[in-house]
Amino acid sequence: MTSSPNLLLTIIQAILPILVTLGFGYFAAYRKDFDAQQAGVLTRLVMLYALPLELFVSILSTPKAQVLSAGPVAALILLAMVGGYAAVFSVFRFALKRRLSEAAIIAMTITGPSVPFIGIPVLGQIFGAASGVPISIAALAMNLIQLPITLILMGHDHGNRQVRDTTTERRNELRELVGHLLHSCREPVVWVPLLALVLVSAGAFLPVFLKGSFLLLGHTTGGAALFASGVVLFTRQVRFSPLVGTIVGIRNIVIPGIIYALARSWHLPPQALQESVLTMAIPSASINVILAMRYHVLEREIASVLFFGTLTSIATMAFFIWLTGA
Repeated sequence: MTSSPNLLLTIIQAILPILVTLGFGYFAAYRKDFDAQQAGVLTRLVMLYALPLELFVSILSTPKAQVLSAGPVAALILLAMVGGYAAVFSVFRFALKRRLSEAAIIAMTITGPSVPFIGIPVLGQIFGAASGVPISIAALAMNLIQLPITLILMGHDHGNRQVRDTTTERRNELRELVGHLLHSCREPVVWVPLLALVLVSAGAFLPVFLKGSFLLLGHTTGGAALFASGVVLFTRQVRFSPLVGTIVGIRNIVIPGIIYALARSWHLPPQALQESVLTMAIPSASINVILAMRYHVLEREIASVLFFGTLTSIATMAFFIWLTGA
């Protein structure tokens, strides 16, 4: 069993770089060295090139048997992200009577972990190359399911459509959904991990010289993404509120707690339990801030969730790392 000093050191090594890098981004924005538009360029670099390369190498560096046995981890992550999205949206839309766009962005914020940004430095520190599997599953769930649905719901609420009848409206929504799905499938963060999963299932491996070449850019993923998030945080004036506290509490504590209980009840192996719980213990993704700013919905609240959620994740992720014995 891991001794307490070693466990504490592991937690510090995994989580402290998050705050330090966020702090550098925040400081850079304070000095006016970077603005939100330039942070968007960094985010685009991460999502189009650095992250896909990092995931490609991570998956192809994972043993085939481990990839093929990731079914329970995938089931838990999909249950949390897809089932959780539907549940949270229903509560905020129908029980709490929130606007359509507000319920959608809140559901995405609560159930979408920041796997491209925080997953790489934290899970990579703990699980090594094997972290590419749960990160890829979560990234696919977000980009293929959560994001298209959220864009449709927010766009539907925001736009001023002149719809003649219900049939036409449904036809337009279906066309819009298909369009978002096709657009998502063209994104490298979607098709590159899928390609890697197919290759590793077929027994392929990555030559050493290619691995080093891809990782030169791939290793910038965590740092560049967190730095960009720090810049975005400075541009929004964050403020704590009951809604912010509720979202952060559900995102950082309740959801990983439920996944932990399910994993224990399913008697999953230790690593599968650790991977699924810690993936869902990652705080909210910064893409939610971008969506909130784009549609002018709960902008300050969602930015505040990113700030307070990331800040408190030091304690909450440390707790789940200790609880799972990662």
